[in-house]
Amino acid sequence: MNNTNPHTFHIPVMGLGYTIDSPIKISHFGISSVLSIGDDLLIEKIRKHYSNEYGFEYTEIDIKDENHRADRITSYLNLSKKIIEIKFNDLKSQTFEEGTDLTKYFEMLSPDSILFSSYKQMIEEEKSEIKETLQKELKDKMICGDIDVNIMSKVDNPTFAKDKTQLPIEYNDAMAALRGYALSDVESNIVISAGLNPRLFAYFESFPDFLPNAEGVIKKKVILKVSDYRSALIQGKFLAKKGVWTSEFRIESGLNCGGHAFATQGDLLGPILDKFNENREELIQEIFSTYQESQKERNKFVPETPYEMKFSAQGGVGNCEEHQMLLNAFNIDSVGWGTPFLLVPEAVSIDTSTIKLLEECNEEDLYTSAISPLGVPFNTVKGTTIEKTMQELLDKNRPGSSCPKKFLSFNTEFTEKPICIASRQYVHLKIQSLDSSGLPEKELEKQKREVLEKTCLCSGLGTSALIDKEISTKVEGDGIAVCPGPNIAYFSRTFSLKEMVDHIYGKINILNNKKRPHMFMKELNMYIEHFKKEVATNFDPLNKKQMNKLKEFKSNLEEGISYYKTLFSNWKTNAFENSKDLLEELNKQSLLLKAIEIEVATA
Repeated sequence: MNNTNPHTFHIPVMGLGYTIDSPIKISHFGISSVLSIGDDLLIEKIRKHYSNEYGFEYTEIDIKDENHRADRITSYLNLSKKIIEIKFNDLKSQTFEEGTDLTKYFEMLSPDSILFSSYKQMIEEEKSEIKETLQKELKDKMICGDIDVNIMSKVDNPTFAKDKTQLPIEYNDAMAALRGYALSDVESNIVISAGLNPRLFAYFESFPDFLPNAEGVIKKKVILKVSDYRSALIQGKFLAKKGVWTSEFRIESGLNCGGHAFATQGDLLGPILDKFNENREELIQEIFSTYQESQKERNKFVPETPYEMKFSAQGGVGNCEEHQMLLNAFNIDSVGWGTPFLLVPEAVSIDTSTIKLLEECNEEDLYTSAISPLGVPFNTVKGTTIEKTMQELLDKNRPGSSCPKKFLSFNTEFTEKPICIASRQYVHLKIQSLDSSGLPEKELEKQKREVLEKTCLCSGLGTSALIDKEISTKVEGDGIAVCPGPNIAYFSRTFSLKEMVDHIYGKINILNNKKRPHMFMKELNMYIEHFKKEVATNFDPLNKKQMNKLKEFKSNLEEGISYYKTLFSNWKTNAFENSKDLLEELNKQSLLLKAIEIEVATA
C-alpha cells in the first residue's frame, strides 16, 4: 500500500455485494474502495466469474473444507490484486491522448493536488523533449487505490463440522474472515465496524502483517470505524495492548449514512468531528503510550514516536463544498462518498432494476427501517424486490426466509443452535409463542408486525451483484435489498465515474433540482425524528431510567444545535454561503425539540 493517495475521497463498503469488486473496477485509477468479506459464498462466485473473464485457472474451494471461508477470501483478494496489476500496467502503457484511461486517471484528480498541477504543466509544455520527460515522471508517480476490506466485528457466528460439532473459535465467521485477509498478498487496510469484539481484536497479533517490521512499515493496516471519541480511545487502546497500531479512525455519522445506522445518544457528527480535531494529538499520544508499554512487556521494539494515524469521515456528504469543509474545518484526511456511487455502474456492481428504483426515488421513499435482523435501524427505500419477496411468502402463509447463508444467526430463544430472527424457523416459533402469550390484542398485533418485518439481508445485499453479472441466484433467490442513505434522493440518473469524481471536486454539479439540506442539517433532522420515536416507544410507562436517557439525548441535541450556530456563523467558506438559511433552520429544529420536551414533561 502506498502512503500517498492521489485522492481525498474513498468509497466505503456498501452492502455485501455492491462494492464486492469495486477495487477491480476502479483501483487502477488510484481510487481506494472497501469490499465486504462477510459473505464467502458470494466471494467464491465472484472469484469464479473473474477467473473466467481474465483467463486464470479456477479450482472451487469446497464448503466442506473446514477452512473454506478463509481460503476463499484469501484467493479472491489475491486474484483481485493480480487483475488490478494487469489493468494498471495496461493503463500506464497508454499515451497521453484524449480518450485514454491514462488521461482519465489524471483528469479525475483534484485540482488542488500536486500531481494534477504537474499534469497541467505537462499539457502546457510545448517542447517535445521536456514533455516526454514530464510524462515519464507523471507515470512514475502513479499509484493504485487500495483494496480495502470490511468486517463487522459482531458478526462472528460459530461454525460446525460435518458431524455437527462446533469448530474452534478460529473458524468463527469474523475470525476466519480476518485470517483470510491476513494471509492474502494485498497490502492495504482492514476496516473493523460495529464495535469492540475482544476475541477478534486479540487475534490480530497472530499475524505479522499487522505488526510493524524492522523499518516500521505495516503491510496491513487497521482502520476502526467509530461514531464517537470515547469508543475510538477504548478500541485503539485495546489494540495497542496487543501490539497492534490503529492507522486510521473512520468517523461515521450515526444515522445519516447508508446501510445499518448505529445511532448515537444524540451526539451529532459536527461536534464529534470537532472533538477529534481538538484532541487529535492527545488521542494519538494516549494510544501510543499504551502501545509503548505493551511493547516493553513483550520485549519488542519500542518506537520513540507514534506511527502514522489518519482520520477520515463519512455519512451524507453530497457536494464539493461539504467535502472541502470536512477536509479543512476538521482536518480530515479522506472523505467517504458511498450512496451517490450506487448510481455509478463503473464503480459498483448493481442490477438495472435497482438502479432504476434509485434513480426514481424521492425523499419520502427513503426511510430508516427496522427490517435488519441485527436489531438496529437500517436505511432503505420503498419498493425493493426483497420487500416484495417477503410479502409473497407472508401471503402464502410461509413468512420468513429459508435462511440459506445464516450469517446473522444469533438468536437462541427457542433453539440451542443460534438461528436468525428473519428465518422461517424463528418466525414460526415466535408467532406460536406470541399467540399463546395472553397479550392484549393491540400489543399482540404490534409484536407480530415487528417479527414479520425482519428481512433476509445476508442474501438480499449480495444478490444485485450476481444478477448484474448473470450469475445464478438459485441459492439466494432473486430478492434484492439495497442500502442507500437519504442522499440518493438528490441524484436522479446514472453517472460515469468521471462525472461523479468531477462532482466531488467541484468541476461540475450533478445534483438534481430538489432542495437539498446541508449534510449536518439532514442528520440533525433525522436525529430529532429518531428522538420522537424514542419518546413514543418509551412513553408508557416512563420510568426514571428512561427519562434520564431521554434527557441526555435531548441535551446532546441541544448542544449540537448550539455548536452548529457558532460554526455556521464563524466558518467563512462556500459551504455556508447560505448561513442565514442554515441558522433559521437550526432555530426551527430547536423549537421542534422543545415541543417534544413539553410533550414528555406534561404527560
